[in-house]
Amino acid sequence: MITSVSMHQITNWPVVSSEKAHTHEKNTDSSTATTQEKLPQTGTSPSPEAQDLEKIKVIESLKARDLEVRAHEQAHISASAGLATGGASFTYQQGPDGKRYAIGGEVNIDTSSVPGDPSATLRKAETIRRAALAPANPSGQDYKVASKAAQMATKAQMDMIKLQQETQSESVSEEKPSLKIDLSA
Repeated sequence: MITSVSMHQITNWPVVSSEKAHTHEKNTDSSTATTQEKLPQTGTSPSPEAQDLEKIKVIESLKARDLEVRAHEQAHISASAGLATGGASFTYQQGPDGKRYAIGGEVNIDTSSVPGDPSATLRKAETIRRAALAPANPSGQDYKVASKAAQMATKAQMDMIKLQQETQSESVSEEKPSLKIDLSA
């Protein structure tokens, strides 16, 4: 089974463009959902300097988010110890400068148990948990994956105990001396 650990996508990053500075519209495209901020209407258009300042603020905000998202996803990959099934995939938003900025992302991690080896499953569950909680600010999805990994670890520990009990039971029955009676005379 493959599970994604991911950032929560921010869908309300302000986008200001000179053509649509006075409109309020919502893009419903799931991969790049954005809300355009409505500027106060005073009867005159905002000055070009004010528009440029707003664009700069939006771009700086998008750059910061891009860095945060990329660092978050890289933390998952680095801690996954080879369980990541590929690189990170990102959700982008185009800034007023025409560049695309990552505003969300995910990393797929193999969360299947190791058949017939509860000890290996336990180690894998611990790695999955570490990978899910590796970023400085884990998302809700990250906590869900970590919780499922903890459940996986608990089941693996119970399987290990059961195996130990079965092994001890078999060795005790093998060690019992058999009672032999010699009936030949």
